[in-house]
Amino acid sequence: MADAIFEERRLADIYDAVDSNRSDLDAYLALVDEFGARSVLDIGCGTGTFACLLVKGGAEVTAVDPTVASLDVARRKPLAEQVRWVAGDATTLPPLQVELSTMTGNVAQVFLTGEEWDATLRGARAGLRASGVLLFEVRDTAREGWLEWDPEQSYRRLTIPGVGAVETWVELTNVSSPFVSFRITFVFKTDGAVMTSYSTLRFRSRAEISDSLQAAGFVVEDVREAPDRPGREFVFIARRTS
Repeated sequence: MADAIFEERRLADIYDAVDSNRSDLDAYLALVDEFGARSVLDIGCGTGTFACLLVKGGAEVTAVDPTVASLDVARRKPLAEQVRWVAGDATTLPPLQVELSTMTGNVAQVFLTGEEWDATLRGARAGLRASGVLLFEVRDTAREGWLEWDPEQSYRRLTIPGVGAVETWVELTNVSSPFVSFRITFVFKTDGAVMTSYSTLRFRSRAEISDSLQAAGFVVEDVREAPDRPGREFVFIARRTS
């Protein structure tokens, strides 16, 4: 079941306003240029910000996500009509032969079981042409970034056009390695509505991810730091084997 922040319509409608700083996507746009990719599969596209940026840059884009509410937001964005939107996940894709596939943000960590993760990698590989590239990021487990998920540090009050004032904060709810769970609370001040979104991420080690990629038919070409979050995340660059 998808997190409420992506699936509940009222939360999906404010997602981009709450998560307005998407400078993290700059690194992915640069990598797309680095590999000269003109066709891209965006796995876990959410509200479609990255997919629309790719189209703006001239790429042919297929974007897949299981959440209807988020895809509805995505389809309303400028240039959205040039994206091929697919409701589903990497295991339910139409036939594709793209040059590059991505999982931005926390997408690679939402697959909690080994079976889900392995199936996602196989689906991503099936959508790539020979020697196509898979890009994704994961948080460095050793950094224990979840210790910063604190209500006082994360509290924000936003004024969102057409919605009004919204208060939001993040609370860590459970750490049971390799799983970390947290809750995001939203308070809509116009009518007092309180909505919560519960999430769990799986933190895999660098070696575990490398092994899973090899088993799925990839070779790891490079593992870089996320330029906007040095020392906090790994960006995996894997190439499909023939």
